[in-house]
Amino acid sequence: MEKQLHLNLLASRPPMAGGLQSGSKMRMGPGRKRDFSPLPWSQYFQTMEDVEVENENGKDISLLAASVHHVSSKADTDDYGSHGPVLLLLHGGGHSALSWAVFTAVICSRINCRVVAMDLRAHGDTKVKNPEDLSADTMAKDIGKVVEALYGENPPPIMIIGHSMGGAIAVHTAAANHIPSLLGLCVIDVVEGTAMDALNSMQNFLRSRPKTFKSLENAIEWSVKSGQIRNIESARVSMGGQVKKLYVHCVSNSIGEGIIEEEEEEEPEEESNNKRMKEDDQEIKKESVFTWRVELSKTEKYWEGWFRGLSALFLTCPVPKLLLLAGVDRLDKDLTIGQMQGKFQMQVLPQCGHAVHEDAPEKVADALATFMVRHKFTEFKEGYLW
Repeated sequence: MEKQLHLNLLASRPPMAGGLQSGSKMRMGPGRKRDFSPLPWSQYFQTMEDVEVENENGKDISLLAASVHHVSSKADTDDYGSHGPVLLLLHGGGHSALSWAVFTAVICSRINCRVVAMDLRAHGDTKVKNPEDLSADTMAKDIGKVVEALYGENPPPIMIIGHSMGGAIAVHTAAANHIPSLLGLCVIDVVEGTAMDALNSMQNFLRSRPKTFKSLENAIEWSVKSGQIRNIESARVSMGGQVKKLYVHCVSNSIGEGIIEEEEEEEPEEESNNKRMKEDDQEIKKESVFTWRVELSKTEKYWEGWFRGLSALFLTCPVPKLLLLAGVDRLDKDLTIGQMQGKFQMQVLPQCGHAVHEDAPEKVADALATFMVRHKFTEFKEGYLW
């Protein structure tokens, strides 16, 4: 039996008194330097677990970053995230479960719920036997298998929420009925029309990004200053799930100097010893850089499959639906008609970038909380002033 897909569970922590507040833009006074140091996942989640799921070839194991940011294990101590429906959170392409960290803290202060935020196939720290297979069908099946592994044959009520690529996979998962206890569906800033239009320029965008960063702090700073993530707190916790450390070996000898190889942060001891045994006339220098965990440019053949037909598929999902957009211009014809017919609820959250749940976690949490309470999926937290 081969291990392929490895998933993590993270149990969410309650908001920390006196700490960073979700949604804060951390406006700095004149002359004050902004802090781009990374924040640990443990500030937002209590536990991280690995989950094994079965597939046709054996065991598919999703390791670590296939995080399920989980909000329930603290139930016996302070009732934080101890009951209510499960919010299953799916991140966008190239991101990880950590992109939901700040949002998780906010939503759990609003309503009674549990949270599972997983790293999708080939993202974050997830390890799969076939990481190149990012088809919508395969990824949707992954979601169903994770739910089954977590909850068995009787899963609790689940609300699936996805951003961008994760929103598309959420729709495919719901439409294929991979989650039998599905309560509702929330899609964040992805619709078929604009997604398909954007595919032509996607490779140019990916080429415009830095290929490496000298440090994680440097990556966080780039994400904020480039506008990719407009909330500095979220950037400080989520960028660690987008980039990984590589060690670059440089060789100096009589011929010259150049990079001879790259490797990820962890290396077997035997291989490490062998690399030290170089010829006497070579001087080896080992330096570390950070690079993207996912080479999104290599996933292009799956892009159309994620998004084509998405609007019609979304409208056919037989559960209450919420569409959150960064701009009303993102609506296509099918969704415009469906919205006029009352087939789903839509809310536009202005002054946000594409990473809506990271830029404005409080606004997204408020919209989702109101939607879920209105449909009687859950209740507001006792003492929460709405």
